[in-house]
Amino acid sequence: MIIKGDKVSVLDDAIDGVVTNVNGNEITIETVDGFNLTFKRNELIKIGNNDMNFSFNKSQVINEKEVAKPNYTNVVKKSKKEIPPPEFDLHIEKLVKNYKAMSNYDILTLQTETAKRHIEFAIRNRIPKIVFIHGVGEGILKSELDFMLGRYHNISFQDANYQKYGLGATEVYFKQNTK
Repeated sequence: MIIKGDKVSVLDDAIDGVVTNVNGNEITIETVDGFNLTFKRNELIKIGNNDMNFSFNKSQVINEKEVAKPNYTNVVKKSKKEIPPPEFDLHIEKLVKNYKAMSNYDILTLQTETAKRHIEFAIRNRIPKIVFIHGVGEGILKSELDFMLGRYHNISFQDANYQKYGLGATEVYFKQNTK
């Protein structure tokens, strides 16, 4: 039972104060800072009284080892700052609407030029890693991509995460100059 003059604390906030008014279920308190705030009775807890003495014996204390811990498997914790690398899909249907009239040479040229544009952008903007999704197919686009990436200095590349992309993606890392 909370009455006028009791010291109380707000359960879900770091606010302490003294009860100044009780009106049914609504209780007004004056905070330590001098503000008058109104809360519901179930949002407050009485403090500073000896009514809250707890006594328990050693048999009631739960040992840390006795508490069943949840069994988490294969949990990867990522830092909040870590953002996924940009992904660029080089499939021709993602690049142009009408590709039926294009020759294979035109398609491959467009795909490699798009990849080159993304690489240049990543270098200019100091993006540390990007992923190109090229698909499996006959491997011609992957070969062209590997040849093009091999001509750049300060770039390393490898097949992207198999679980996420399968065999159809390449991960490109940009080594930043430390000069």
